[in-house]
Amino acid sequence: MSGRVEAIWTKRSKGGVMDAAQSVDALEGKGIEGDANFGATRQVSVIEKEGFDRIKDSLPDSDPAMRRANIMVSGIRLENTRGHVLTVGRVKIRLRGETRPCELMDEQCPGLRGTLDLKWAGGAHGAVIQSGSISVGDAAELEAPTD
Repeated sequence: MSGRVEAIWTKRSKGGVMDAAQSVDALEGKGIEGDANFGATRQVSVIEKEGFDRIKDSLPDSDPAMRRANIMVSGIRLENTRGHVLTVGRVKIRLRGETRPCELMDEQCPGLRGTLDLKWAGGAHGAVIQSGSISVGDAAELEAPTD
């Protein structure tokens, strides 16, 4: 499955402001440099543009940045992708599971948490397994596990 990187964000601190970026560097085993989750277990989070387009129909005040994810891709379906490898730019991310929405979602847009709680609409999280840079507009590709 192939697509592209539509947006990138980093967070300054846990629960802190999300900053849009045109490109970021990711380090194997650590995550995105300058992001609050650098070195954490959940190093990178990813959402689908198409999922947010559907959410916008029922919650017009919602915005993808409210999800607090690092990367938004188009053309990639994230549901049930645990163990898959997502390549974005030169970076490879092993997806570890679903990112469940928290109470911060409803603080930003009432009803967003419940909407994101369906069919992996909150996206996926993973760990960087190949370092490199990621830029808006880069190709994105999803590979199923081989083992």
